[in-house]
Amino acid sequence: MNWDDLRYFLAVAAAGSLSGAGQQLGVNTTTVLRRIASLEDDLGARLFERERTGYRLTAAGEKLVETLEPVDRRLSALPRDFAAAGGSGAEGIVRLAASDVVAAALLAPGLSSFCHAYPGLELEIVTDPRLAAAGAAPRIGNPLKDVDVALRLARPTQGDMLMRKVGDMAYGLYAAPAYLEERGHPRQMADIAGHDLIGFPRAETPLGPVWWFSRAEKSANVTLRSSSVATRTEAARNGLGFAALPCILADSDEGLERIFGPDMLGALEMWLLARNDLAQLAHVRAVMEFVVEAVKRRRGALEGRMQEVMELPPQTSSNH
Repeated sequence: MNWDDLRYFLAVAAAGSLSGAGQQLGVNTTTVLRRIASLEDDLGARLFERERTGYRLTAAGEKLVETLEPVDRRLSALPRDFAAAGGSGAEGIVRLAASDVVAAALLAPGLSSFCHAYPGLELEIVTDPRLAAAGAAPRIGNPLKDVDVALRLARPTQGDMLMRKVGDMAYGLYAAPAYLEERGHPRQMADIAGHDLIGFPRAETPLGPVWWFSRAEKSANVTLRSSSVATRTEAARNGLGFAALPCILADSDEGLERIFGPDMLGALEMWLLARNDLAQLAHVRAVMEFVVEAVKRRRGALEGRMQEVMELPPQTSSNH
């Protein structure tokens, strides 16, 4: 067996097509097809079903993916592992994956003080839209394959990793003031009937705000569906209808007005993930602690509380 054929197999499994795998590997589709055919001959098994929409894994292909995923993760992490082993203390490169909203609204405000505290640590924040989706982590393209730490908006259902729930990202229903002035301001769920909605893709897992929207859509008019928070936000600002958005983002947007809060729409769980073999290294641990502290600092905004509850100073005793 040519062991390099396994790399081609994983690329096709992840991309779902020969062309996508070819782009990832820097080769043409003919080369990819030849390597897949060679691997299937060596194993005596058909690994993909060739369909009009792309390449779908067979049962044998699924089994091979399960076997190769841990090996692939370890091999892809070798450069970072050796770099970490050569440093001392909280030094080295840490790749952190998060959604755009989490990276911009939650992590970015604290980056200046973090970078000053750890001058020998180079932090790479990789924005991955898959981490914002509600549902199980994808089988192909494991969120920790190419990164050390990830902050995901759903509990992982598989994978050899350290997992910790760090908070909840609350959602609310928002619209432009001009839209509300023209179409009216709903006071309860029944008032949504007949309004325009900016919804989620139909394939989204029905958790929290997605589940709420699946009910609201039955009596309303869906003008747009998008998995992108930025797209839904901009569409709502421009009067396209009501949108379910993270409170930490939309509450501070002057172009939007909150209609309903998380008590009605719900929230998505926030899970911190890290590779078990790296979680105890000083530089990786420093990033994990940074994420936990960032969540604690913005908990009020994350949970959609319009006013922070300030702790009153202790009362001094009086002698008269």
